[in-house]
Amino acid sequence: MKLSDTNNKDLARQYFAEVWNVPDPANEAVLRRFLSPSFLKHLSPTAPPLDLEGQLARLAGIKAAFPNITITAEEIISEDDKVVIRGTLRGTHLGEFMGLAPTGRDVVVEVVDVIRVEGGRFAEGWGGPNVFDILRQLGATFAAGD
Repeated sequence: MKLSDTNNKDLARQYFAEVWNVPDPANEAVLRRFLSPSFLKHLSPTAPPLDLEGQLARLAGIKAAFPNITITAEEIISEDDKVVIRGTLRGTHLGEFMGLAPTGRDVVVEVVDVIRVEGGRFAEGWGGPNVFDILRQLGATFAAGD
């Protein structure tokens, strides 16, 4: 294992500890320490990626919908400038999420993220929590064509 691989794993662990596993709302100053100013978040191969401001808004919305959210890193794999995190997200739906009013339901879903690290910060990311599973656990129903 290269030294940078270890540092990237430590960076990922620190990100979860300081961003996701705290009872506070999303703290933009903390997030900006981890995310490069040119950060891009790829959520879909058919949609344009979110830039830094879009990602900050996305994370703030998730934290508002699930204020007690935590993510447990089950596995972290690092090679060169990439880190892959497989984890478990847990939270209680206490705020609006994707148009759904708060249900008070607990959710437990898998998270898989691939992150490119540059200069000690996350520069680009792919993946995230299984949103379909979150919506299913919240009782959302889907019709053909959705």
